[in-house]
Amino acid sequence: MLPLVVLAIATLKFCAVSAAPTSRATGPTVTLDNATFIGVSAGTVSKFLGIPFAQPPVGNLRFQLPQSLPAYNGTYSAIAFGPSCPQQAINLPLPSGLAANATDFIVNSIYNAVTPASEDCLTLNVVVPASTTPSSKLPVVVWIFGGGFELGGTSIYDGGVIVQRSIDLGEPVIYVSMNYRVSAFGFLASQEVKSAGVGNIGLQDQRLALRWVQQYIGNFGGDSTKVTIWGESAGAISVALQMLTNGGNAEGLFRAAFMESGSPIPVGDISHGQPYYDALVSETGCSGASDTLQCLRQVPYAQLMAAVDQSPGIFSYQSLVLAWVPRVDGVFLTDTPQNLVLQGSVANVSIVSGDCDDEGTLFSLSTLNVTTDAQIQQYLNTIYMPLASSTEIETLLTYYPADITQGSPFDTGILNALTPEFKRLAAIQGDLVFQAPRRFFLQQRSGLQPIWSFLNKRLKSLPALGSAHATDILNVYAGGDMTSYLVEFVNNLNPNGVGINWPAYTTASPQLLTFLDRLIPLVITQDTYRAQGISYLTTLSLKYPL
Repeated sequence: MLPLVVLAIATLKFCAVSAAPTSRATGPTVTLDNATFIGVSAGTVSKFLGIPFAQPPVGNLRFQLPQSLPAYNGTYSAIAFGPSCPQQAINLPLPSGLAANATDFIVNSIYNAVTPASEDCLTLNVVVPASTTPSSKLPVVVWIFGGGFELGGTSIYDGGVIVQRSIDLGEPVIYVSMNYRVSAFGFLASQEVKSAGVGNIGLQDQRLALRWVQQYIGNFGGDSTKVTIWGESAGAISVALQMLTNGGNAEGLFRAAFMESGSPIPVGDISHGQPYYDALVSETGCSGASDTLQCLRQVPYAQLMAAVDQSPGIFSYQSLVLAWVPRVDGVFLTDTPQNLVLQGSVANVSIVSGDCDDEGTLFSLSTLNVTTDAQIQQYLNTIYMPLASSTEIETLLTYYPADITQGSPFDTGILNALTPEFKRLAAIQGDLVFQAPRRFFLQQRSGLQPIWSFLNKRLKSLPALGSAHATDILNVYAGGDMTSYLVEFVNNLNPNGVGINWPAYTTASPQLLTFLDRLIPLVITQDTYRAQGISYLTTLSLKYPL
């Protein structure tokens, strides 16, 4: 269920090779255990890239929980990003007639493959101000990338932008990013997986990386008691789920959470992935095995990857109903994420959480053959809510009418209606997976912990897509105004200190910092739009998790 459009915005390129022993002794260095890691200087920042934080999840460690490494020894080159974890293939046929700039956004973001990829991929990166010493005790921001839990990696994100802004503001931070397993490699789902206790492996990878930060970030000059976890899309959902696991006990791993387009999502039991698991077993010749999970561990990588690529992806007809996604496994997630929120299983940390205005447009390009009222009813009842009654679907559609002036991209009148139902379905999908879960989460936690929320309405003029999913990431990694708010939040547990005042979010006063493409680029608005529709979607998602 959730995606990030992988944006090619990195400005610093390195060949993708994991940190490995070396005899070279130039560049900034850091000592971890009995090893020296040699990084690379980039102006006023130093980068240590491709540091392994877990044993390679290959061979019999495939589809296993991540395993810690023994103590480091020797000398390592840390000047290049490690390979990304195996990436699920993307298949998004572009509709004819789509405007050139919208096509450019899609091709240069979604199709920007994160390569090379390898099963041996569990590495992380640390970026620090060049003047940092082990006694600096700087706050730390840990980035978790998005990509629909199907793809993504760390190499396209230039953490130096974040660190440089923090230096410029006089509030320096340390930046960390980690790879984690995605697609079937990280989120294999079935009863077999649940019985073996190896569900949500990608989230477990993230958790181990956070423990690595606790153990080693002091060597880089960081303060392990001042860690903020931050992500976008699947990364933001991951941040939310890290808050919900373990009864809400953060184990001291982080003190704050910053989420862009992702909240506790309406997903159900891990057995909901059984059809995809069974297809994988069949396509790899493991159907006759007494232990199909063990058989999958022994399948040659190329053969397994080809089978995984046959799974429905985020740009398939079923869109945000993903094959490989975090689900209730009884270990990392003991109940549905939204039920855990209701139970109070939430880490008591400071929160920033927000969305883009048109979250659903990108994921409605694969359903342009849904063109009538009857077809959209069938689509919702078949794909999203097969257990819902026809009356419930009809009621939902009264809140999201066929009137194209009320659809997404919102506030664009009769424009962008690729089909009679495109804007309607885009509104429903964006609200169901992004807006409704965020509003539900924040309303449940209002008054219990510090909360700030935002809405990104920039790039509204992008044809067909509007303020689409992932457009807000430019506000951060391209050095936009959100970068400063992020740095303030990491330092002070409050995003204020730059720009206009960002009021806290409460149920009584649900205020949003809203980013606009106007002469006045920042305003405060209210989180009350589409109140009835979003409320009804929340009711349905609690009743019928995906």
